Amino acid sequence: AGIWLQVNGEDHQRSDIRHLIWSVNETISYLSGFFELQPGDLIFTGTPEGVGAVVKGDVITGNVDGLTPIAVRVV
Repeated sequence: AGIWLQVNGEDHQRSDIRHLIWSVNETISYLSGFFELQPGDLIFTGTPEGVGAVVKGDVITGNVDGLTPIAVRVV
């Protein structure tokens, strides 16, 4: 699945989860040995190239293919 992040409508990061070192299933299985994961929990796995600073007023939009995008405004 493709993943992407935009800042103010401009692409900053774009990749695919197949590039992760461990698969999503492996990551969830491993973490489940330490934590009781619940629906809505977030697992941070690192980031593709394109990291940069944001400032007040920026709108950050992220998505995983097939899911509804999420957008937040920096306050």
